[in-house]
Amino acid sequence: MNRRAFLGALAGTVAASACTPSAAPEEPRAERRTTGSAAPSSAGLLLVTDFGADTVTFVDPASGPVASVRAGAAPYGIALGDDGLAWVAAAEGVAVIDTRARRRLGLIPYRTSPTRLGQPAYGEYRGGGMGIALAPDGRYAYVGVNVPGGNGVLEVVDTAARKVVRTVPVGRRPFDVDVSRDGSEVYVTGHDSFDVTVVPARGRPRRIEVAPYGTEGGLGSWLKPHHAAVRPSDGRLLLPFEGEKLVVVDPRTGRSRVEAMTANTHQHGVAVTPDGTLLVVGTGPIDPASDRGPSLTVRMPDGRERVHPLDGPHEDVAVSRDGRTAYVTGGFTRDGYWDGITVVDLATGRARRLPAGHRPLGIAVL
Repeated sequence: MNRRAFLGALAGTVAASACTPSAAPEEPRAERRTTGSAAPSSAGLLLVTDFGADTVTFVDPASGPVASVRAGAAPYGIALGDDGLAWVAAAEGVAVIDTRARRRLGLIPYRTSPTRLGQPAYGEYRGGGMGIALAPDGRYAYVGVNVPGGNGVLEVVDTAARKVVRTVPVGRRPFDVDVSRDGSEVYVTGHDSFDVTVVPARGRPRRIEVAPYGTEGGLGSWLKPHHAAVRPSDGRLLLPFEGEKLVVVDPRTGRSRVEAMTANTHQHGVAVTPDGTLLVVGTGPIDPASDRGPSLTVRMPDGRERVHPLDGPHEDVAVSRDGRTAYVTGGFTRDGYWDGITVVDLATGRARRLPAGHRPLGIAVL
């Protein structure tokens, strides 16, 4: 059975499928906090968002968690500034974390009405912040806010004033937010609307449909965009689909082309290195009869790929500053998550699992 046919067969039963609501709301796990007096290893520290709690956790990549700091309910994405401040998209607002002092400096509430967002909650469909990114100069933080049952909102935070100064309507469930190299445009990936919204600093937003399999099945389709990366060489957007197709979008013209991928698995988080190497997290099969399991794809700028198998579902990925190691979060937006990360040696493909907070989702290298 091909993927499109398999998807069509599932259209009537999407409530039980991946990327669809669970039967019951998720409850947060017991919160853990530590003082973190241990010195980090020579590899430095990682910071992960604890999607199953209300904290962010500092992780030594050699030994595991060293400290946790309260952020806000179900923190999702994270953006790190050159000044050591981390901006975290939580359910009720954007938390500002001083990563050097390991403390929260404040929580910036969203301008979107709490009535539309609902009470702070947990789980994939909770209202509030999802993808988040910083302007290249650090002046603004851009956060995609999920509005349950409707289109999302991009909220623009003035990082000096620490308040929301602009809101822009975008697509449904804004999984990811990226910024152009010169900071002139913001790109918001709308998971449930099959699109990227291009938000210029001046001028009107414009929608680019990104649906290489079509929008067959609507909200019930599995074949939706999740995360994007801005290619350093030319500013084009790279959006992987199902370990089969990489959609390369020119945000200036809205035109796209499709390149083949090889992992053959459902894909979520991405990262790109300065030389244009793309890393993509494979979460597992849609059709267990024909698809492959979880993996990390390393795609070279010339299109060659190495696919490293992973043990169990994962969600997002970051790369060490020397480019030798990938850190893949095990939090996952659906069932099957675990409380840790997988550390992958990119030269050998060797992997080891490491404890890391409560359902770690977003990740940054400090």
